[in-house]
Amino acid sequence: MSPPSKAPSPWVERFASLIPERGTVLDLACGSGRHTRYLSAMGHHLLAVDIDVARVQDLSQNENVEILKADLEAGEWPFSGRYFEGIVVTNYLHRPNLPRLVESLAPGGVLIYETFAKGNEKLGGPSNPDFLLNPAELLDAFAPRLTIVAYEHTIEDEPTPAVRQRICAVNASDP
Repeated sequence: MSPPSKAPSPWVERFASLIPERGTVLDLACGSGRHTRYLSAMGHHLLAVDIDVARVQDLSQNENVEILKADLEAGEWPFSGRYFEGIVVTNYLHRPNLPRLVESLAPGGVLIYETFAKGNEKLGGPSNPDFLLNPAELLDAFAPRLTIVAYEHTIEDEPTPAVRQRICAVNASDP
């Protein structure tokens, strides 16, 4: 298996321009920070969050980046009362957080989300059903409260074979 890409996800690149200019963006489960780096370079303020922030410590000197070490699957939602113009989530799924993402998205804010879906277990990891989306699960989670810009459920070959769901949605509601 090849090492994780340092380049931003093409899905994130495709829709990043929809995030309001100089908006604050939550990079949830940021991993190595590839999207934090990309969006910060676009002029956004980033909150990079992960249970292990060692791979983004080099960003601590960047005035546009705040780093938060947090277990997103235990305890209280660390962003209660805080709103973001953009939320980016890739390769991460903890279902109880899906409604919390909507609640944390500012009016006019953009959600860009992609992760693995059922069927991926036949192609590689992850294979645990807790980490694989059901058919149309992202649509079911976000369509009732957000305006869907784009959605995909696809099998891809690059960078490694995978089954993924992707969504980009906007909070078009009034505050």
